[in-house]
Amino acid sequence: MGRELIPRDLTGKGPHAGGLWDVVVVGGGNAALCAAITAAEAGARVIILEGAPKTYRGGNSRHTRNFRCMHQGPLSVLTGSYGEEEYFNDLLLVTKGQTDEHLARLAIRTSEECLPWMEAHGVRFQPSLSGTLSLSRTNAFFLGGGKSLVNAYYNTCEDLGVSVIYEAQVSHIGMEGDTFTHVDVSVKGGPVEQIRGKSVVLASGGFQSDLEWLTRAWGPAAANFLIRGTPYNRGVVLKDMIDQGALTVGDPTQCHCVAIDGRAPKFDGGICTRLDCVPFSIVVNKNCERFYDEGEDTWPKRYAIWGRLVAAQPDQVGYSVIDSRSLDLFMPSVFPPVKADTIEELGQKLGLDGEKLAARVAEFNAATRPGTFHPTERDGLATEGLSPPKTNWARPITEAPFYGYSLRPGVTFTYLGLRVSDTAQVQHAHGPLKNVWSAGEMIAGSILGQGYLAGFGMTIGTVFGRIAGREAAAHVL
Repeated sequence: MGRELIPRDLTGKGPHAGGLWDVVVVGGGNAALCAAITAAEAGARVIILEGAPKTYRGGNSRHTRNFRCMHQGPLSVLTGSYGEEEYFNDLLLVTKGQTDEHLARLAIRTSEECLPWMEAHGVRFQPSLSGTLSLSRTNAFFLGGGKSLVNAYYNTCEDLGVSVIYEAQVSHIGMEGDTFTHVDVSVKGGPVEQIRGKSVVLASGGFQSDLEWLTRAWGPAAANFLIRGTPYNRGVVLKDMIDQGALTVGDPTQCHCVAIDGRAPKFDGGICTRLDCVPFSIVVNKNCERFYDEGEDTWPKRYAIWGRLVAAQPDQVGYSVIDSRSLDLFMPSVFPPVKADTIEELGQKLGLDGEKLAARVAEFNAATRPGTFHPTERDGLATEGLSPPKTNWARPITEAPFYGYSLRPGVTFTYLGLRVSDTAQVQHAHGPLKNVWSAGEMIAGSILGQGYLAGFGMTIGTVFGRIAGREAAAHVL
């Protein structure tokens, strides 16, 4: 999809240059596509430079599945209402206050108008799923997942005449003072050429797939991380802009990092490698020690902390243990769990000390108390006299067969990014850059100082992608 046959440039600066574009969009995921569509609908001549091959286009948006949306009443598939204050408080809980309130509230308020816009541009939603993803009031789920959203937007781009180049590796953003002039890009491994533009939207994500950069930020532990997101987000454009004096926001050690199946591939495992069993389990490290409250809150509000928790354990690995009563209470895992008739046997199969694991489970079971179990909401079924406690869903693990999963940190995207204004304009040490805007994961650190709220990455990308596209087009038209 997308118009891939780019007119040849007669200036001799490369076969893909196509003269002077109104808006050059660097990146090909949700934020980039929202920017391109908005700019094209305003009348701009737009080109998208997507680093991935066509088959893998869309960045991390391919792996997403929902959009968190404020609404005053029922809206499309969303039920009830989800107001600005509740939404913002949910964000504060996961970021522990590390957020730019002005930008956060802008994203939250604007999300309400985004959902109808998304539907008008081909995105389809489904009623919310049950269980740990019962979010019918706060999150709208894409029919067909993130890949369907990406395809819908590329179809819209094609209809609008937006040009697309795949396997376009941008290495440098050309600047003259505070003004963007061109990008240096290699297409399909070819020679570096220039594509010139009157404005640019930078939406090419973070640096999580550059393992050397990740290790410099995190230390040697990062060698054991898995990258569940796209392998094409290496932070090349981000680094180039930082080197040119663009202001940054966010901590390089903060990221959207969840606990995923330890058997997942090194890159691009996606959403299906996430494990949602934690609230109904106990989680231990390689020494069979528990290290955090598995039942602190409902999973959509806590799943994103578990990657960092596991990252802090020896060898960056954890193990989740459940019994047969809990097996059907969460989204099925892509890999089957390890199964055994006794806890000792399960421990041995997981590579743990079976006797130690059995003792830890027995200790947990002894601390549980009678109560009413509610798997989809906080039920107050808590342990007593156990450290750390389990404050909800603390049922004894007694019903054979028993099941276990290994857990590894799975990084989706990093939070170090470019500082922008509320019009998505990139800020430089000497002031705002005249014709440079940014959106998506590349600016997420402004709002996500730490932690993550389910569906909020898509909110940031959609809101600021549309703003960036609008402003970039307005600058040249």
